[in-house]
Amino acid sequence: MSKYIPDIYQKSIYTVNYSKLYSDGIKCLLFDLDNTLISSKSLGVSEKTKDLIISLKQKGFKVIILSNSPKKKVKKFGEFLEVPYYYFALKPLSFKFKKALSDFHYLPKEVAIIGDQIMTDVVGGNKVGITTILVNPVADKDVIFTKFNRFFEKRKIKELENNNLFKRGNYYE
Repeated sequence: MSKYIPDIYQKSIYTVNYSKLYSDGIKCLLFDLDNTLISSKSLGVSEKTKDLIISLKQKGFKVIILSNSPKKKVKKFGEFLEVPYYYFALKPLSFKFKKALSDFHYLPKEVAIIGDQIMTDVVGGNKVGITTILVNPVADKDVIFTKFNRFFEKRKIKELENNNLFKRGNYYE
């Protein structure tokens, strides 16, 4: 069951303690795109999100988008934010996680994934041994495949709550 438990759980990308991550040796941040950085239907990035990404890069983090979305969408946001990106990542499969680590020469202990889904972001990150950070989705609307994942995620969260391993809304670092 531990593969479903995030190392860190925060309300949003804006409440994550990035200074602590950096002091703990995290050098690279993998961000999910849909419902983490933007809503699934968004055509652009908010100024607040853009400013966050800029500040993280200025602090010394390597910022990378790791998304299950198609190339056209991920490329648009990656280029706008001036960050490398991986599209159609097939999370929770570990291939693109490992590719990012290899391409940029990071050890798993130096990388964190920040995403809104346990079944993709957390499970995928836990498979490769990187720090996993779960945040709440930025919007209630999901694309069709994500709705399918949310169904299983709700069941898994209920099981975790019943075993006192995780509780939605109880944030921790």
